[in-house]
This record gives sequence, structure tokens and C-alpha cells, in this order.
Amino acid sequence: MTDSQTPYLFFTGKGGVGKTSTACATAVALADQGKKVLIVSTDPASNLQDVFEEDIEFQTTKLSTVDNVYAINLDPEEAARAYREKVIGPYRDKLPATVVAQMEEQLSGACTVELAAFDEFASILTDKTRTSEYDHIIFDTAPTGHTLRLLQLPSAWSSFLEDSTHGASCLGPLSGLAEKKSLYTEAVKALANSELTTLILVARPEESALKEANRAAKELMDVGLTNQKLLINGKLQQFVKEDTVSTTFFQRQEKALKEIQVDSKRPTYELPFVSYPLTGVNSLRALFKDDLITETITSNTEVNAENLSELIEQVSKKKSGVVLTMGKGGVGKTTVAAAIAVGLVEKGYQVHLTTTDPAAHVVVESEQSLTISRIDPKVEVERYKQEVLQQAKDTVDEDGLAFLEEDLNSPCTEEIAVFRAFAAVVDQAEDSFVIIDTAPTGHTLLLLDAAESYHKELERSTGEIPESVNKLLPRLRNGNETDVIIVTLPEATPVYEAIRLEEDLKRASIYPSWWVINQSFAKTNTIDPILKARAATEMRWMNIVSERAARMSVIPWKSDLIIGYEKVKAMID
Repeated sequence: MTDSQTPYLFFTGKGGVGKTSTACATAVALADQGKKVLIVSTDPASNLQDVFEEDIEFQTTKLSTVDNVYAINLDPEEAARAYREKVIGPYRDKLPATVVAQMEEQLSGACTVELAAFDEFASILTDKTRTSEYDHIIFDTAPTGHTLRLLQLPSAWSSFLEDSTHGASCLGPLSGLAEKKSLYTEAVKALANSELTTLILVARPEESALKEANRAAKELMDVGLTNQKLLINGKLQQFVKEDTVSTTFFQRQEKALKEIQVDSKRPTYELPFVSYPLTGVNSLRALFKDDLITETITSNTEVNAENLSELIEQVSKKKSGVVLTMGKGGVGKTTVAAAIAVGLVEKGYQVHLTTTDPAAHVVVESEQSLTISRIDPKVEVERYKQEVLQQAKDTVDEDGLAFLEEDLNSPCTEEIAVFRAFAAVVDQAEDSFVIIDTAPTGHTLLLLDAAESYHKELERSTGEIPESVNKLLPRLRNGNETDVIIVTLPEATPVYEAIRLEEDLKRASIYPSWWVINQSFAKTNTIDPILKARAATEMRWMNIVSERAARMSVIPWKSDLIIGYEKVKAMID
């Protein structure tokens, strides 16, 4: 994959697919060819220093472990904080506190952090003195199509952003950046230039990761980033016939690669599932070679955690209430939500499971005590977008509406729209348990809260907050009524993202009662040497979670697909 590379390489993909490790391995491989390489991380939870096993600063750092590789750990969170203060500072003494709070929350979401990251690497891309120093510059984490579309809209640079707030979304992260327009235009042109930039889509050989790679590929293709490569990371090369876990794991990967169509015109590369942690230059160097490191890691894989049945027992003591399963995509939120729902039904309680997963994992007809509502995010988002645009059309010009429509494509919009649908379900449920799969972040909850305060203060069109949402927000903050359960995997990125989610929720005064670590090889009795060694590497992440969690449960990797009431019930047992 390191042959004939363009000067700029952008790695992108959903959390946990191995963007950082593959970007670092690429940097080492290019350096071994005699190239001078700069690798730049724009990930808020960057672990470049862990991968290279040496300190990396916010300024250019020459690595001591490999010649010709330089690295920078940008901090977009810090850049976002400085940016928020630049935009909001002048208004602190001039506007009511509720209005300032609303502005701050508008600029606290993922969109603002991504724009701050874009600002950082745009400064590098457009600095001719700096770029001429290196043969290749590698960026760990590329901008999304949504961010690039925002930057390309003429209205993004108008005064529309300074005086319009028409809905509880991520509106406004571009305000105050007018002086950067030419810089950003030049950076976007460099991204779209196939002779300068290659976009590397990283995915696991799993259904959800491949679908996300396809979605991102199309979205970025639509905004001009056409020079793309697909990197399948973590493909098990062989399996142990006598080991059910090993055999099933291999077969699932094969099935996902066959069923999820990938663009045949896009060059595709494959990296093996390895037994060793991808840290240190020797491991990174081995990843791209045939003579892979074969040594296995031997260590204690005993996990000090409670069973899922104990979690259900503790929740059931409340007799009724709300349970939210939260976490990044692909960690198993729906499966855990379904398991809790079935466990509570088996204890004799009336349960309503509301999910955005069309499969829902549970057969509705299996139990009269269990009802399921399936919420279609696309339908809810479209309904919410039309509501906001309808309110804005009389006060905003055509350019302003174009920006507002693009802004409503942000992740916050989906969270808000779906949460409103969830709130309506909870509002109807009395004297029962309501299990909510895929809940909003603390940022979204604060946006809803701030939007209501802002609306009362200025009587402006800030999006009507339904009464069901107003009633649910205080309920979620009450630990006697609500259990928030964070679901993650025993891997670096999912754990770091779960920690950020926990901190975000705490800003909204919501405190998780349980953490669930899903798909653990350490909890299986696999004899496959590669999977057994991977199980040993899980211990680090489990220990990090156990130090933070009030209570922790670990679910083993399952050979059976968890579909249907009886399978879910067996999973609890």
C-alpha cells in the first residue's frame, strides 16, 4: 500500500477500526523506504505516544526510535476551547447568562471540535515552508463530508451565523472564522487534488464498519475527495478447527466481506488480525510484512467483573424506571438493551424496549410483558428538519436556509430528533421499565436544556421543545429513576470514546451506574493462539474501566448470533 503514494495521506474510519495504528505503520514503512514523513494526529483521544512508545508533543517531535519520522499531537479539544472563548468572550458582559450558556453549548459539540481540528491541519497544509520539508504528511483522522460541505457553502461566511439560531443543533461552529476563508478554500482544494491527496478508508471486516466505510466514501466522493483506497484491518488469516470461537470469528469476517459490496474500482488492501499489540516500531514494521511476529502473550486473563444477571438484578430492585444503554456505534448497545429487557421480563416486570435498530434482536411475540417500538432515525430526522426549516423560512434568506439545511445534517440533529421520539414513548409508559437503546450525549441534552432557557429569555424561534422532553430531562438526572449504562469494547479507541462520553454526561449532571464491556475474548475459553493472545491485551482496558466504573459487567464474545428471545435469554444465563 505504500507504493506510489501522494504527498498527503488522510486516514478515516469509525472509532476502533485501527486508524492510528495503520497510519503509524504506514509512516514507518515509508520512512524505511528513505522518505521523510510527518504524522499528525487530530484525534481528541490521540494515542500516537502509546503506539510509538515515546513522548510526542504538540509541536513537531523527531522520533528517536525510527529515522525520518516526525510527529505532532494536535489537541483539537484545546483548540476548540480557545475558539469558543474567541467567539463568545466579547458577549459575556453584554448578553444575559442564559444566552451565553446557549452560545457556549452550541460550540461544545463534535462539529466544533472537528472544525478546530480542520483549522489545525489546514494551517499545516497551506504552509509551503513546512510542507516542502517532507515527502509525505500523514493525517490520522480526516474531516467528514458534512464539515467540508459546510466550508464550501457561501453562507458559511456570512453574518447569518452571527444573529440566527433556529434550532437546537450544532449551528454556529463556523461563526468568527471569516478571516480564515481563503486558508480553508486552499486546504479544501488540496484535499480534492488527486495528485496531492489520498484518502485511506480504514474498516474492520465487519458489517457495521464496512457499511460506515461505504457511507463515508460516498459522502467524501460527493465533495471532491475521489482518490480513495480501502484498507481492511484485522482479517483473521486462518482458524483452529477444534475451536468454535476461532471458526465462527473467521466465518463471520468472510461473510461480511462477501455480503457488503465495496467499490471494485477502489484499490483495496488487507492487513491481518495479529496477536500482539500494535505498539513499538518493531510491531508496526512487522504489520506490513509477511514474516509477522508470532509470539503470543501470556498473562492472567481473569476478569474481576460481575455477570449481566447481577446488573439486571440491581436494576429490577427499582420496580420501574428508565434504562439507557449508551456507547459508540458497533459496541453492542442494542444487544445489551435487549438482554436487560428480557431479564426484567423474566423477573415478572412489564417492559417497553424502544430501539433504532431495525432488527431489534428480540421477537416481539415471545412475551406479552415485553413491547417493542422501533424508531426510524431517517423518518425522525426528516420530520425535525422540516419543522426547523419551516420556522426559519420567513426570517432567513436562501443562502441562510442552505446553511441551516446543511447544519441540520450534523450528528446532533439525529440525536435530538430520535430523543424526541424516545421521550414520547417514555411519557406514555407508567409503572413499567422503559429501556432506551442509543441515547443522546450530554452535549445534546444540554443543547435541549439551553434551547428551552434561550427560548424563554428572548422569545425567539429556537425550536419548540415538546413537553415530553422537558419532563424526561430531569428524570434522566435522577439516579433513583434512571440507570445509564455505558457499553464499550475491551480496546483502546472504544474505551477512550466511552470515557469522553462519560465526561460529557457528567456535564449534564448524568452519572452512569454501570459499564458493560462487550465481546471479550478473555471471557471465552478459546484455544486459538492469536485470539488467546488478544485476550491478554484486553486486561489493560478492563483495568482502566474498572477504576472508573461504579460497577462493571463483562460479556464474552459469542459464537452464536444473538437473535430471538430465547437466544437473548440464554446470553444472560
